Amino acid sequence: MSETHHTPIQLNATLSAQPILRSVGLSRFYGSRIGCSEIDFSIWPGEVLGIVGESGSGKSTLLRCLAGLDSPTSGQVLIDDTTHMVDLYNLGIAQRRALMRKHLGIVHQNPRDGLRMKVSAGGNIAERLLDQGIRNYGHIRSNAKEWLSRVEIDPERIDDMPLRFSGGMQQRLQIARVLISDPKLVFMDEPTGGLDVSVQAKLLDMIRNLVRELNISVIVVTHDLAVARLLTDRLMVMKDGYVVETGLTDQVLDDPQHAYTQLLTSAVLV
Repeated sequence: MSETHHTPIQLNATLSAQPILRSVGLSRFYGSRIGCSEIDFSIWPGEVLGIVGESGSGKSTLLRCLAGLDSPTSGQVLIDDTTHMVDLYNLGIAQRRALMRKHLGIVHQNPRDGLRMKVSAGGNIAERLLDQGIRNYGHIRSNAKEWLSRVEIDPERIDDMPLRFSGGMQQRLQIARVLISDPKLVFMDEPTGGLDVSVQAKLLDMIRNLVRELNISVIVVTHDLAVARLLTDRLMVMKDGYVVETGLTDQVLDDPQHAYTQLLTSAVLV
């Protein structure tokens, strides 16, 4: 993929009363092994944050803790619940799940982890609307068709099973399933991983357009710096479970300050 510069997707110029999410001293240990340690940051409305690093750097562990999939050893994940910030891990399981359904969405690297493969494309999308309390069948079906079209899937395939879709189509269906519920914050874990370069490029363009249109906040985990440059406003670089550098995406990639970031960017240029 090319290393072209970009105009940030949506770095909100308007100051908000509070961030969408705050990570405060977030740490996750597996015995004596560090998953991630003392992670502090905030993400604001309309911002796209990238978390980059090599395999084993801690970025996936951090994402799982932020998304409510893996409990941290210590620290807090504070989520904007409309009127105030709530600690995700200070809630009961039912409250946590309700908060996540209401405000958060997750796009997995493998779309099979985010889809029900034996349920139709329309059924996958409908489940998210049912979670929102929508019960009108006609409304659900028309919305599902609209979203299939928005992610460049023929709406006439609404009754097809995801097993009949290509890998790229499955990923687009997963994105439709997540975005139809209008989440405040979406986590994306290597969203183009395992796809052909041409499929990746089309998917990235679609993600950029939808994020801009919907003005949602996104946290993207990727090892691909070209993906990070294209999608994100700001970067956090992780190594051995720690954040070693953070800043605006183009500044970090064009003028890296930490030796590890310099190594990552030079490896891409070789």
